[in-house]
Amino acid sequence: MGTAPSWLDTAGAVLLLLWTATMWAAVGVLAYALRRPVRPWTRPLATGVIGLGVLGQLGHVQEHVAQVGYWAVHPQAAPWMTPWGTALADGFGQVDMTKPSLGMEILHFSGNLIFLAGLVGVALVTRDAFGTKSRRWARTGVWMQGLHGVEHLVLMTSVWLGAPRAIGLSTWLGLMPPGPGLWTYRVWWHLVANAVGTMIFALALWHLWRERRAGAVNRSAARPVSMAAVDTPGARPRTVHEESLRAT
Repeated sequence: MGTAPSWLDTAGAVLLLLWTATMWAAVGVLAYALRRPVRPWTRPLATGVIGLGVLGQLGHVQEHVAQVGYWAVHPQAAPWMTPWGTALADGFGQVDMTKPSLGMEILHFSGNLIFLAGLVGVALVTRDAFGTKSRRWARTGVWMQGLHGVEHLVLMTSVWLGAPRAIGLSTWLGLMPPGPGLWTYRVWWHLVANAVGTMIFALALWHLWRERRAGAVNRSAARPVSMAAVDTPGARPRTVHEESLRAT
């Protein structure tokens, strides 16, 4: 991040920022829509939110895998970023050029927000599917990734406010001095956090797919809902999860 950012760096950062904002705007619309009778556009919107969350996390987790791969070859060297990760960080870093690590912190915070939006999408469409594994794993993922997002928010904010070192659990609250110890700990900390979160996301999607194929969703663990019953005039509106099951 020593050279002046190019227009491509800036464009990439702006596009990623717009992607993040659009994802959360869509999550808000989806949350609102699911409180009302299912509309034709609700299911494609939910699919889009979840799909873009998957795409974003694939890009995010590969960055952490690449960093650990570099660490395995150069364990004493400072953390490395892929060329595309560096370009995006350079673009974001223009917010305050006096803080060299700020762009990287903004980049990873944005990546985590995109990932979290995808998980929230699964949690929303399974909100009323009580007792299902997809709902259980989605809620677990939202809690875990939500806490991970707070970690990145604190890291980013601390650097932005002028702390000499990023403050967070992955830096021992900023108490560890720069060096191989801190670099190793932080690189592995974030890889493990993202690997576990990605596996939870995958399990939520796997069970969502299986439940859709099986066509077996309960309104509650104690009171199963007949799909024929929800076609009865005056019955409660179907959820997006039930609509997807009904469509199979």
